[in-house]
Amino acid sequence: MYFPSLSPQFRALLDSIAGQPVAVVGHARPDGDCIGSQVALARVLRALGHATVCINGDPVPRRLDYLVAAETSFFLTDDTPPPPAPHGEWTAVFVDCADHERGGAKARLRFPAPAGCIDHHLSNASYAAHNIVDSAAAATCEMLAGIFLDLGLPIDAITAKALYAGINTDTGQFRFGSTTPRTFKLAAELVAHGASPSEAGYEIYERESWGKLQLLENFLRSLTLECEGRACIGILPDGIFETTGTTAEDTEGLVDYARCIDGVEIGVLIEERPGAIKASLRAKNPAMRVDRIAALFGGGGHACAAGLNLKNAPSVAQFRAQLLSAISTQLEAIKIPNSEIPNPK
Repeated sequence: MYFPSLSPQFRALLDSIAGQPVAVVGHARPDGDCIGSQVALARVLRALGHATVCINGDPVPRRLDYLVAAETSFFLTDDTPPPPAPHGEWTAVFVDCADHERGGAKARLRFPAPAGCIDHHLSNASYAAHNIVDSAAAATCEMLAGIFLDLGLPIDAITAKALYAGINTDTGQFRFGSTTPRTFKLAAELVAHGASPSEAGYEIYERESWGKLQLLENFLRSLTLECEGRACIGILPDGIFETTGTTAEDTEGLVDYARCIDGVEIGVLIEERPGAIKASLRAKNPAMRVDRIAALFGGGGHACAAGLNLKNAPSVAQFRAQLLSAISTQLEAIKIPNSEIPNPK
């Protein structure tokens, strides 16, 4: 079995929601692992006789539209209430959400007691009745793929390509340190079930807009090296999306340019919003525990990939100084020779 401890837990979750209509809830600003997990879980639950609906706090990113073409009626933002359940009430299962808040404020209020949570974040808060969590897994989609295969659940071509997309994106195209032999074996299984690596490569990585490149240009110009070259920080100022004709989803992947510089151990993207600040942190070594840095500001995530959102935030200059201080403290506590820095995640 791919997940000998998790698969029985998933079976127990299925038993607890038998016959109930299920809302599959993903996180705000959904990525490939989030959308892939939602599509896959919704399709498998439907095959088992459940009515399903998928709910996100933000729209599906343009690059992931190809995953939901057959599932359009199942995706709603939390600004639009889900349709009435065919019987009873919707039972919620959260995917790729480390805590209850990640589904968005409206989803948290609408579903105060989730039946299940399926997730791979190190900072998972175990907020559901059934918490199926493996922080060693490369992606939530990796967990679902293995669990479905373990239990002999149906994986059609659409489900397979959704799961493959989630694994592909959360492993950085199979480059990150969380990529294991199991990851490749499951990816091969998904290709055998109908996933297309070439389709995923084109749809996710070769459809950038002109505005996204202008956004990247602005971000690269803002980069500064800190902590004797061990950290790199870039800022996107308020109004940059309007200037470049982009949206928040176009920031996906930008922070990796800060991390990829030789000698840099922690890369940071800071986004200035009206009355708010968002920051993404990436590290090359899990010993850096950027999730702990993010936690100092109410955020969380993985050891090598974390984020935070601040409302009623101080000025960007003040926040940058506070974050840099926290990064500096972490870097001083952990000295790692460059020769020992592995790939992230």
